[in-house]
Amino acid sequence: MDLVTLTEEIVKALVEDVDAVSVKEFPTEEENVMLIQVMVAESDMGRVIGRDGKCANAIRTLVQASSALKDNKYIKIDIDKF
Repeated sequence: MDLVTLTEEIVKALVEDVDAVSVKEFPTEEENVMLIQVMVAESDMGRVIGRDGKCANAIRTLVQASSALKDNKYIKIDIDKF
């Protein structure tokens, strides 16, 4: 599974407004770094970030582990609202 698709599936499982989820990959200047931007509705920000950022860190950990199995890139995930 593609890392962007994996991130999107995880985030969609957490939010109430599934149609407002947008996940895109952006290029970076660094060779082994991938930036994934996650956009969610403002009402779902708390669900995605979680208390003390635990959900966001768990998402980053899962996607980073999947990357280690495939292409071994460092993953940066930016979570923002519309």
